[in-house]
Amino acid sequence: MKPTLLILAAGMGSRYGGLKQLDAMGPSGEVVLDYSVYDAIRAGFGKVVFVIRRDFEEQFRTQIGAKFGDRIEVDYAFQDINDLPAGFTLPEGRTKPWGTAHAVLAAESVVHEPFLMINADDFYGRDAFAKIAADLTAVHADDGKSHYSMVGFYLKNTLSDHGSVARGVCKRGSDGMLSSVTEMTKIFRTATGAENRETDPALPLTGEEVVSMNFFGFTPDIFGHLRAAFTEFLKVNGQDQKAECYVPKEVDVLIQTGKADVTVLESNDSWFGVTYPEDKADVVAAIRALVAAGAYPQSLWA
Repeated sequence: MKPTLLILAAGMGSRYGGLKQLDAMGPSGEVVLDYSVYDAIRAGFGKVVFVIRRDFEEQFRTQIGAKFGDRIEVDYAFQDINDLPAGFTLPEGRTKPWGTAHAVLAAESVVHEPFLMINADDFYGRDAFAKIAADLTAVHADDGKSHYSMVGFYLKNTLSDHGSVARGVCKRGSDGMLSSVTEMTKIFRTATGAENRETDPALPLTGEEVVSMNFFGFTPDIFGHLRAAFTEFLKVNGQDQKAECYVPKEVDVLIQTGKADVTVLESNDSWFGVTYPEDKADVVAAIRALVAAGAYPQSLWA
């Protein structure tokens, strides 16, 4: 069974100031996720599912989805902040989405095979897709535990010069498997590396830490795990206007409780992405350099 690519594209883009998922970055008008779909196709993925919001469905289908229809199966799932488990209601005044775990759950009805979860606005590179595709199609031990995978990137290569970023900082055990993920949401670049300013004093970081960029390979049983986790999250944070339920944090819980293990795969490619408007020029330049080097054609879908 060919794996599915699940692209989380429902974000508001509040720091970017618009729908960065639809902002042209490539030399022929490609958006960042075009390169992810292109890399997934050549890695052997059989379907792409976009998690989007209903309010820009028509625009997204026309500008994005229509390009892939004759190249890979395309489907859609819709994230709605009112879509909550029985017994919970949206707190008055909340407009912020519930986070990546909630976004993944939106796709439960259309994803029935091993899948890769990624962000729409991150560029991961061909090598990352090839390696996780191999893991998603491999046979894993039937030992009562969920077996997942991820590609990690070095923190220093994922920072913005224009503000803070949120990253899941990972630790690996002696066996190379993921041993923990700590979600840090206010990481800034510094002269000596980076620091997380969620606490006072700030937590210094070297920049050499491996971080999650939401490049996770899952089997469909993750939906049951996330459903239970999201319900527990709402019991504690259901009335919070801004709290979000993050996939890396819930993966960490699964590891600590012995319900899952996660293989950490290393990529030879560099990650880059767009968080702030000022990041766009760097991404455009990086893509053009890859095109010039022959890694991608001048026009992906010509």
